[in-house]
Parts: sequence; structure tokens; C-alpha cells
Amino acid sequence: MALIKFGGGITDARGSIAGNVFSRNRSGAYIRSRTKPVNPNTTRQSGVRALMSTISQNWNNVLTQAQRDAWETFASNVSEQNRLGEDINLTGFNQYVKSNMAAQNAGLSAIAAAPTIFTKPGEDNSFAVAVSEASQEITVTFDDTADWCDEDGGAMILQMGIPQNESINFFDGPWRFADSIDGDSTTAPTSTTAIAVPFAVSEDQKVFVRGRIIRADGRLSDWFRGSASCGA
Repeated sequence: MALIKFGGGITDARGSIAGNVFSRNRSGAYIRSRTKPVNPNTTRQSGVRALMSTISQNWNNVLTQAQRDAWETFASNVSEQNRLGEDINLTGFNQYVKSNMAAQNAGLSAIAAAPTIFTKPGEDNSFAVAVSEASQEITVTFDDTADWCDEDGGAMILQMGIPQNESINFFDGPWRFADSIDGDSTTAPTSTTAIAVPFAVSEDQKVFVRGRIIRADGRLSDWFRGSASCGA
């Protein structure tokens, strides 16, 4: 389904209608033909789908009505941005699934109780990455004084994009989960931290990495990004 913004005509559109896909890059809006993606049904895809199914069933069969109501309250107080960059409010179910998909995919515990703080965690302005062909690792620089670092259940979730030519400056996916840097109330993580790449990299390739903060109560920050040319 496409999202269309009307002004003196149509000023923006995202998504698909019939055989056309509407989107935008750094050069402006564009339309391309819609193609049906191949479904390789990999083990990774099957795992994500199974997790989504479990989380969705838990909403109806595990959470109490009071817990579902609390997620609705959180959702009504915390806005998200749609593909047009407009602020919208998700449903409580959507927020519950969003938080739990992020947490459980990163190996963190399931989150039943809704957050009672109605603000998102801030982005990490110190975020930077370096990539090495020899080690096949991403070295992540981050703010190790942030609150999530000292919190059991808090983490920085990291995803990497498919390596690109060095000349590429705009990248919008696909992304693959790489790792998480987990908070610890006893021994907090320190910057810098090295994680293994989920896609093999070679010298001089451009590598895009994005991260987001998750707090122990399930609150998620917006994505923030970094990129680097792969070293030897």
C-alpha cells in the first residue's frame, strides 16, 4: 500500500500502487516498476517468521488485559515516523511486537510489561565504525557513559548492510543483524568493541552499519548510522 501526501497536487508518495513503486533518494522522488521478490526461505528468514508468530500469539495468550492496555497507553504517547517522515502513533500491539522483535532477535529476554516512561532513548552521537578485511570485524565506537551501558537488559543493536562499491553514498537496505553490545549493571561495556561481520567484506568496499538503543523496559531509539571504507 502506498502513502500519498497531497498538496497542490501530490507532493510525496511512498509504497506501491498496481505495478509502480514510489520512493525517494538523495536526488528526489522517483517511480520504478514493481518486481516480486524471490523468497529463498532461508533458515534465517524462517527463524524471524517463527519469532514473529510467537510474539503475536503471546499478545493474545500470555499478556493480561491490563498489560495490553498499558501497551496501548505507551503507543498513544510515543510517536513514530512513517515513510513520509510524518509523526504517527502505532497501536499497542505494534509497539509490543516492535520491542519484542528487537529484543528477542538480539538474544535479550521477552518484554511483557509496557514502558511507563513515554520518551524514546536518544541516538548515540558518538557512533562510528571501522571495518577490517583481515579480521572480518566491525569496530564500533560508542558513548559508554550512556544509561543503557549500566543496565541489564539494555543494549545497542547493530545491523550491517550488504557491502557496496566505495563510490556509493546512499544506502537503504537490505540490512542483516550483526550483533548487540549488551549493557551490564556490574561490568558495563566500554568503547570500542569489535563484532563479527554478517556479510564477508573485502578491502575498499563501502560498509554501512546502523544501530539503535533498546532499554530494559523495551523502549527503542530511532536508527542511527555510520559507514566506513573497509581496510586491509
